[in-house]
Amino acid sequence: MRSSDTAPPARGPTGRRADRGSVTAEAAVAVPALVVFTMALVWALMAASAQIQCVDAARAGARAAARSEPETAALSAARSAAPPGARISLGRDGDLWRVRVEAASPGPGTPALTLTAEAVALAEDTVGSDDR
Repeated sequence: MRSSDTAPPARGPTGRRADRGSVTAEAAVAVPALVVFTMALVWALMAASAQIQCVDAARAGARAAARSEPETAALSAARSAAPPGARISLGRDGDLWRVRVEAASPGPGTPALTLTAEAVALAEDTVGSDDR
């Protein structure tokens, strides 16, 4: 290949290289992708935070029920730690109290994702009883 076979870089009317706008075009593609990635990351963090709240609410409700507090007090303890709009169910299964917390994932226009947590605690009134 002779040096005369290679063409010099194309120059525009101002004498600069013709590919000058490529940085702008690349940024026009990259910036929206970064915005979408950042929004997905923020949503994931919000969902993780709400999941932790569900776990804490289930534990608080199960502890309160295990201490033989009234069911309204156990539900109130769970509701105070739960994310807004959470559904809380409380029930006894033999010697165990079960609390289940369900909540929709937070954020505008979020995907259909239901966050759930369940906690189980041994009822205090069964501890040390000889009639088992």
